[in-house]
Amino acid sequence: MEHYFTKNSNLKSNEKKISVTLKNKGYNFLTDNGVFSKDGLDKGTRVLLEVLDFNSVTGKVLDVGCGYGPIGIILSKNTKCEIDMIDINNRAIELAKKNIKLNNAKNIRAFESDRYENVKEEYDFIITNPPIRVGKEILYKILIEAKSHLKKNGELWFVVNKHQGAKSLSLDMASVYNVEVVSKSKNFLVIRAKNN
Repeated sequence: MEHYFTKNSNLKSNEKKISVTLKNKGYNFLTDNGVFSKDGLDKGTRVLLEVLDFNSVTGKVLDVGCGYGPIGIILSKNTKCEIDMIDINNRAIELAKKNIKLNNAKNIRAFESDRYENVKEEYDFIITNPPIRVGKEILYKILIEAKSHLKKNGELWFVVNKHQGAKSLSLDMASVYNVEVVSKSKNFLVIRAKNN
Protein backbone atom coordinates (compact mmCIF):
# COMPACT_ATOMS: atom_id res chain seq x y z
CA MET A 1 0.00 0.00 0.00
CA GLU A 2 1.54 3.28 -1.10
CA HIS A 3 0.59 6.26 1.06
CA TYR A 4 -0.34 9.77 0.01
CA PHE A 5 2.72 11.14 1.85
CA THR A 6 5.21 9.18 -0.31
CA LYS A 7 6.44 9.51 -3.89
CA ASN A 8 3.83 7.05 -5.17
CA SER A 9 4.28 6.91 -8.92
CA ASN A 10 3.37 3.22 -9.31
CA LEU A 11 -0.29 3.43 -8.30
CA LYS A 12 -2.86 3.00 -11.07
CA SER A 13 -4.37 6.34 -12.05
CA ASN A 14 -8.14 6.90 -11.88
CA GLU A 15 -8.58 10.66 -12.18
CA LYS A 16 -11.96 12.16 -11.34
CA LYS A 17 -13.46 15.59 -10.72
CA ILE A 18 -15.02 16.61 -7.42
CA SER A 19 -16.95 19.73 -6.46
CA VAL A 20 -16.34 21.62 -3.23
CA THR A 21 -18.41 24.41 -1.69
CA LEU A 22 -16.78 26.51 1.01
CA LYS A 23 -18.06 29.80 2.44
CA ASN A 24 -20.76 29.86 -0.26
CA LYS A 25 -18.29 29.61 -3.15
CA GLY A 26 -17.84 26.64 -5.45
CA TYR A 27 -14.62 25.02 -6.69
CA ASN A 28 -13.77 21.99 -8.83
CA PHE A 29 -10.78 19.75 -8.27
CA LEU A 30 -9.28 16.79 -10.08
CA THR A 31 -8.27 14.01 -7.70
CA ASP A 32 -6.81 10.53 -8.14
CA ASN A 33 -5.75 7.35 -6.39
CA GLY A 34 -2.83 7.87 -4.02
CA VAL A 35 -3.66 11.42 -2.96
CA PHE A 36 -5.13 12.51 0.36
CA SER A 37 -8.92 12.73 0.62
CA LYS A 38 -9.57 11.99 -3.06
CA ASP A 39 -13.36 11.77 -2.63
CA GLY A 40 -13.96 15.25 -1.24
CA LEU A 41 -12.60 18.00 0.97
CA ASP A 42 -11.24 16.45 4.16
CA LYS A 43 -13.06 17.47 7.38
CA GLY A 44 -9.90 18.90 8.95
CA THR A 45 -9.08 20.95 5.86
CA ARG A 46 -12.65 22.26 5.77
CA VAL A 47 -12.53 23.28 9.45
CA LEU A 48 -9.16 25.02 8.91
CA LEU A 49 -10.40 26.96 5.87
CA GLU A 50 -13.70 27.89 7.55
CA VAL A 51 -11.89 29.26 10.62
CA LEU A 52 -9.27 31.16 8.61
CA ASP A 53 -10.17 34.80 8.03
CA PHE A 54 -9.18 35.27 4.39
CA ASN A 55 -8.98 39.05 4.87
CA SER A 56 -6.18 38.62 7.39
CA VAL A 57 -4.06 36.32 5.18
CA THR A 58 -1.64 38.60 3.33
CA GLY A 59 1.77 38.53 1.67
CA LYS A 60 3.45 35.25 0.81
CA VAL A 61 1.86 31.92 1.75
CA LEU A 62 3.22 28.37 1.74
CA ASP A 63 0.81 25.40 1.68
CA VAL A 64 2.75 22.38 3.04
CA GLY A 65 1.56 18.92 2.02
CA CYS A 66 -0.82 20.51 -0.45
CA GLY A 67 -2.21 17.30 -1.94
CA TYR A 68 -4.30 18.18 -5.01
CA GLY A 69 -4.30 21.81 -3.90
CA PRO A 70 -7.51 22.83 -2.09
CA ILE A 71 -5.95 25.04 0.62
CA GLY A 72 -3.63 27.00 -1.69
CA ILE A 73 -6.15 27.32 -4.53
CA ILE A 74 -9.05 28.41 -2.30
CA LEU A 75 -6.74 30.98 -0.67
CA SER A 76 -5.61 32.23 -4.07
CA LYS A 77 -9.25 32.76 -5.12
CA ASN A 78 -10.04 34.73 -1.95
CA THR A 79 -6.86 36.73 -1.23
CA LYS A 80 -4.23 38.72 -3.12
CA CYS A 81 -1.44 36.52 -1.73
CA GLU A 82 1.47 35.01 -3.59
CA ILE A 83 1.15 31.28 -2.89
CA ASP A 84 3.51 28.31 -3.11
CA MET A 85 2.22 24.75 -2.67
CA ILE A 86 4.52 21.82 -1.90
CA ASP A 87 4.11 18.06 -1.51
CA ILE A 88 6.42 15.03 -1.58
CA ASN A 89 3.84 13.19 -3.71
CA ASN A 90 4.52 13.90 -7.40
CA ARG A 91 1.03 12.79 -8.45
CA ALA A 92 -0.44 15.31 -5.99
CA ILE A 93 1.76 18.06 -7.47
CA GLU A 94 0.67 17.21 -11.03
CA LEU A 95 -2.98 17.37 -9.90
CA ALA A 96 -2.36 20.65 -8.05
CA LYS A 97 -0.92 22.15 -11.27
CA LYS A 98 -3.99 21.00 -13.23
CA ASN A 99 -6.28 22.37 -10.51
CA ILE A 100 -4.57 25.77 -10.62
CA LYS A 101 -5.61 25.97 -14.30
CA LEU A 102 -9.04 24.42 -13.71
CA ASN A 103 -9.86 27.07 -11.11
CA ASN A 104 -8.13 29.89 -13.00
CA ALA A 105 -6.07 30.62 -9.89
CA LYS A 106 -3.52 33.46 -10.01
CA ASN A 107 -0.17 34.10 -8.28
CA ILE A 108 0.21 30.45 -7.32
CA ARG A 109 2.62 27.64 -8.15
CA ALA A 110 3.09 24.02 -7.06
CA PHE A 111 6.35 22.11 -6.81
CA GLU A 112 7.64 18.88 -5.35
CA SER A 113 9.49 19.07 -2.05
CA ASP A 114 10.24 16.58 0.71
CA ARG A 115 9.36 18.80 3.64
CA TYR A 116 11.29 22.04 2.96
CA GLU A 117 14.21 20.73 0.87
CA ASN A 118 13.23 22.75 -2.23
CA VAL A 119 11.86 25.77 -0.35
CA LYS A 120 14.17 28.76 -0.68
CA GLU A 121 12.00 31.63 0.56
CA GLU A 122 10.45 33.00 3.72
CA TYR A 123 6.69 33.38 4.13
CA ASP A 124 4.18 35.47 6.04
CA PHE A 125 1.95 32.41 6.48
CA ILE A 126 2.55 28.67 6.35
CA ILE A 127 -0.76 26.81 6.32
CA THR A 128 -1.12 23.04 6.53
CA ASN A 129 -3.31 20.10 7.34
CA PRO A 130 -0.24 18.04 8.26
CA PRO A 131 -0.02 14.31 7.44
CA ILE A 132 -0.52 12.83 10.93
CA ARG A 133 0.10 9.31 9.65
CA VAL A 134 3.75 10.02 8.85
CA GLY A 135 4.42 9.53 12.55
CA LYS A 136 5.36 11.88 15.35
CA GLU A 137 9.01 12.40 14.38
CA ILE A 138 8.37 13.60 10.81
CA LEU A 139 5.20 15.46 11.83
CA TYR A 140 7.17 17.47 14.41
CA LYS A 141 9.90 18.17 11.85
CA ILE A 142 7.29 19.54 9.42
CA LEU A 143 5.88 21.87 12.08
CA ILE A 144 9.14 22.90 13.78
CA GLU A 145 11.16 23.34 10.57
CA ALA A 146 8.45 25.71 9.34
CA LYS A 147 9.96 28.28 11.71
CA SER A 148 13.06 28.73 9.56
CA HIS A 149 10.82 29.54 6.56
CA LEU A 150 8.61 32.06 8.36
CA LYS A 151 9.30 35.77 8.43
CA LYS A 152 9.50 37.44 11.82
CA ASN A 153 5.94 37.53 13.22
CA GLY A 154 4.94 35.08 10.49
CA GLU A 155 2.23 32.56 11.35
CA LEU A 156 2.02 28.79 11.02
CA TRP A 157 -1.61 27.63 10.91
CA PHE A 158 -2.42 23.94 11.21
CA VAL A 159 -5.31 21.66 12.08
CA VAL A 160 -5.18 18.47 14.14
CA ASN A 161 -7.81 15.95 15.18
CA LYS A 162 -8.42 16.02 18.94
CA HIS A 163 -8.08 12.22 19.00
CA GLN A 164 -4.68 12.26 17.27
CA GLY A 165 -2.61 14.01 19.93
CA ALA A 166 -3.74 17.59 19.30
CA LYS A 167 -3.41 18.67 22.92
CA SER A 168 0.16 17.39 23.43
CA LEU A 169 1.13 18.70 19.98
CA SER A 170 -0.03 22.23 20.77
CA LEU A 171 1.82 22.11 24.13
CA ASP A 172 5.03 20.89 22.44
CA MET A 173 4.82 23.60 19.78
CA ALA A 174 4.62 26.22 22.56
CA SER A 175 8.35 25.68 23.20
CA VAL A 176 9.06 26.87 19.63
CA TYR A 177 6.26 29.33 18.85
CA ASN A 178 3.74 31.60 20.51
CA VAL A 179 0.80 29.17 20.27
CA GLU A 180 -2.91 29.92 20.30
CA VAL A 181 -5.75 27.44 19.84
CA VAL A 182 -8.00 29.48 17.55
CA SER A 183 -10.86 27.01 17.29
CA LYS A 184 -12.14 23.74 18.74
CA SER A 185 -14.66 22.50 16.20
CA LYS A 186 -15.99 19.09 15.09
CA ASN A 187 -13.22 17.16 16.87
CA PHE A 188 -10.48 19.38 15.41
CA LEU A 189 -8.20 22.00 16.89
CA VAL A 190 -7.09 24.85 14.63
CA ILE A 191 -3.78 26.16 15.95
CA ARG A 192 -1.95 29.39 15.16
CA ALA A 193 1.77 29.31 15.95
CA LYS A 194 3.44 32.71 15.69
CA ASN A 195 7.14 33.16 14.96
CA ASN A 196 8.24 35.84 17.43
